[in-house]
Amino acid sequence: MEKWVVAAKRADFCQIAETFSVDPVIARLIRNRDVIGDEAIEKYLQGGIEDLYNPWLMKDMESAVAIMLQKIEEKKSIRIIGDYDIDGVMSTYILEQGLKNIGAYVDFMIPHRITDGYGLNEQLIRKAYEDQIDTIITCDNGISAFDQIDLAKELGMTVIVTDHHELFEGKIPAADAVINPKQKDCEYPFKGLCGAAVAYKFITALYDKIGKVNEAEQYLEYTAFATVGDVMDLVDENRIIVKLGLEMLRRTNNIGLSELIRANDIDSDKLSSYHIGFVLGPCLNASGRLDTAIRALELLRSENVVDAARLAGDLKNLNDSRKALTVLGVEQAIEQIENSSIKDDDVYVIYLPECHESLAGIIAGRIREQYNHPVFVLTKGEEGIKGSGRSIEGYHMFDAMVECKEYFTHFGGHKMAAGLSTVENQIEPLRKALNERSHLTEEDFVSKIMIDVPMPISYVTESLIEQLELLEPFGKGNTKPIFAQKEVSAVSYRIIGKNKNVISMTLTDGTGKHVSAICFQNVQELESLIRKGKPFAITYYPTLNVTGTQIFRL
Repeated sequence: MEKWVVAAKRADFCQIAETFSVDPVIARLIRNRDVIGDEAIEKYLQGGIEDLYNPWLMKDMESAVAIMLQKIEEKKSIRIIGDYDIDGVMSTYILEQGLKNIGAYVDFMIPHRITDGYGLNEQLIRKAYEDQIDTIITCDNGISAFDQIDLAKELGMTVIVTDHHELFEGKIPAADAVINPKQKDCEYPFKGLCGAAVAYKFITALYDKIGKVNEAEQYLEYTAFATVGDVMDLVDENRIIVKLGLEMLRRTNNIGLSELIRANDIDSDKLSSYHIGFVLGPCLNASGRLDTAIRALELLRSENVVDAARLAGDLKNLNDSRKALTVLGVEQAIEQIENSSIKDDDVYVIYLPECHESLAGIIAGRIREQYNHPVFVLTKGEEGIKGSGRSIEGYHMFDAMVECKEYFTHFGGHKMAAGLSTVENQIEPLRKALNERSHLTEEDFVSKIMIDVPMPISYVTESLIEQLELLEPFGKGNTKPIFAQKEVSAVSYRIIGKNKNVISMTLTDGTGKHVSAICFQNVQELESLIRKGKPFAITYYPTLNVTGTQIFRL
């Protein structure tokens, strides 16, 4: 069940269209993305590297750069400690390569998801001390590592934190420098950077200080990859980073990324944010989920095609295994929902003891998409019950967990997602408590589809489709536009695909124009309407195929 809602944001669309030489539909789409004013629209459409913000605006950037240059001059040992997801891997790579290329003695350590957990821990600090490391740089973590950083300081080490996560109760760890735009007194104008982007800003400032600022641009493609992979909002500076980074990735000189693109049969000329988010990124993430993220970093550091091809193949195979395990987990979760009282709940709490704990969040997201209910998926981890949650718009997941905090041993998260630990005998009490305190209504479970423009398919021209490319890259915060039309009919159709789950059609809206369309969902329901000769409503996005023919994707 879904409800269509038409975006109703107002502006002088004709004036915007005239000023920027675009169709009024494009002007409306820009306004729907809350880009307001000529300067902001110009930056949205034409923003380049000169529009990126000055890294020196970040709090502690001056001291961090000064510390690092001194450590490099004194030939001190530096260790980067990253994280096991895409952002952590890319952050680590940017820092390692960026520092090594200006003469630093640098190595890295990425925690293991299962044995180490997220971010700094005491064991990593003590290992660095044993290895006679002088300076630790964190990336994509560290902002909440108060005790660990205190230990590092007690042991005589220098610590620089680069991170993008929210501060815990506004507190800042006692590191020698903390670079994080989320700090309350940080003057950096854009707070939505990923960890890799913060690392990139650090390297950019460092290179600027030694007169090599242009050389820092080589790390923009990895920053873009992480920005998409960490599902950051593609607005403001992030949009420019991804736009420029995608251009670089299409002709990347990184042997490992080239081989990963090839292993996944992607045409590099057409590489998009979709490929990062749903094909390449999951391959890198799979190493951190099912094995060790070091393998993803080894791919990026590959110096010959043979090694790169082997690693790319390994990561693709790992991701294929992850996908198969995810499908199995989703099937088990659906079976549990459909054959129990869970289906009557507001909040679904699903226990899959055999599921790999790193897949709980992905499975929760798939179930949330299918049922449009908040979902927690719990698994039996090495140290008790672990779980991940994914929410819907009307349910603040973290606040709900605070209300039920007595049932968790650990928990954290935000409005739409969360992680938790508990014990097995608390699963059923937790489920009961979450549902008793859900405050949800039937209306909250109705999926809402935001329509950008109700537009006849007969209005679509090749020129309009080409102008839609001006709005790319698409992703969170800059979603692909959705158009809609009622009373559309199919002139002809056929069912295609290996599993007969795709319908190819020729559509008309009564104006005499016929268009080709393809649909990947609700195929049986749509075929039934066509067989009965009934018109139907569609949401769509128009594209051009290789021959220039218009294809409407429903």
